[in-house]
Amino acid sequence: MASPKSPKAFLTTALLVCREFFSSSSIYTFLFIVASQFSLQVNAAFADTIVSSARIWPASEYTRLTLESATPISYSLMLLKNPHRAVLDLENVMLTSEIKKLPEKIGIDYPYIRALRIGRFKPGILRVVLDLKTEVVPQAFVLKPVANYGHRLVLDIYPVSPPDPMMALLNEDAIKSAQANALANIKSDVKAKDNVASNRKVSPEIIRLITISIDPGHGGEDPGAMSRRGTHEKDITLAIARKLKAKIDAEPNMRAALTREGDYFMSLPMRLDKARKLNADLFISIHADAFDKPHARGSSVFALSESGATSAAAAWLAKKENDADLIGGVNLDIKDHYLKKTLLDLSQTATINDSLKLGREVLSEIGEINHLHKNNVEQAGFAVLKSPDIPSILVETAFISNPDEEKKLRDSFYQDKMAKALLMGIKRYLAKSPPLSRSKMVRLE
Repeated sequence: MASPKSPKAFLTTALLVCREFFSSSSIYTFLFIVASQFSLQVNAAFADTIVSSARIWPASEYTRLTLESATPISYSLMLLKNPHRAVLDLENVMLTSEIKKLPEKIGIDYPYIRALRIGRFKPGILRVVLDLKTEVVPQAFVLKPVANYGHRLVLDIYPVSPPDPMMALLNEDAIKSAQANALANIKSDVKAKDNVASNRKVSPEIIRLITISIDPGHGGEDPGAMSRRGTHEKDITLAIARKLKAKIDAEPNMRAALTREGDYFMSLPMRLDKARKLNADLFISIHADAFDKPHARGSSVFALSESGATSAAAAWLAKKENDADLIGGVNLDIKDHYLKKTLLDLSQTATINDSLKLGREVLSEIGEINHLHKNNVEQAGFAVLKSPDIPSILVETAFISNPDEEKKLRDSFYQDKMAKALLMGIKRYLAKSPPLSRSKMVRLE
């Protein structure tokens, strides 16, 4: 018999051990588990991504297409001419019913998209073609999961020449002026018979027009707070903003413009930029508060802070409102230097003081129609209020998380009362603090 220490004996022993090991069922079980896990990983890597939701938000500023899924979507984007088209190729994306519904969502009144087509371009590539009405500037980017959203692929379609909010307001003024002149002409024809002898010319009077920028909070991908009944803050704020605009426009020498006119997302910089392009005299941002406990109630008014927040609640609310851009979805590759600049200079200090005056007048009027959550104007670092030369306030009209106040917010009559209170507060402020001449816009009468 060979010595156990010899190479031959060692080899013989090793073979016997291997035979015993491979003859047992444990190795087969082990190999099966390894193979199964490897197969699952391979299948997961090459499985088609399922789009759980496909949404389109049209607006004159831009149109947004959002595809939401549980896993990230790989894509490529190209722009074609003759005719104008935007082509979005999606890698390993399943053609689900959600995607199939996209073409029928395109409305005839969509400003930039004429039609949308979907089909398999080649194995592994799902192609989305947007037939465009005009030349555009597209931006595509991905968003990581946040709040209730999963992974999102976003395609924003911008016009080559962005709409001018001042021209839009001028056109609106022109229509109203034409209507007013038509009525005035009828009245003047009647008076002319009694004033034939009067030929004295009267110099036209230059009247300062006050422009108010009204900002309905949230919108589109960013619903804002939501009540237990499913009421969205973005819908309440837009309803109140529209009523306030109508009331301001009915006032002599005053007119208003909305930062958003429908259900679509506007980033905080876009809201500020629109107000500044209008040479707005005042900026009113409308919101509906929420808290995790339903007993919280009342209205509040906020202004920008030069330093820290005036309370922990104000700081918390400012952070929540500032984070709205993360939910709504902003392209982080586009740097916004305006909001990142240090704005709190001497001009900003004066503007904040005016904002506090405006806030106190508005708070006083709101207190006549609703309980006040705080009796003073609070301050915090709200990004949407960081305009260096426009007195700006943020109004929390009520707590949408409070069942009783949510019922009020849904009521058109209460919305109208809130709009009237805001108008009265604005008028009281203007009576005490007439704005300096910021704009060349005048009306001749």
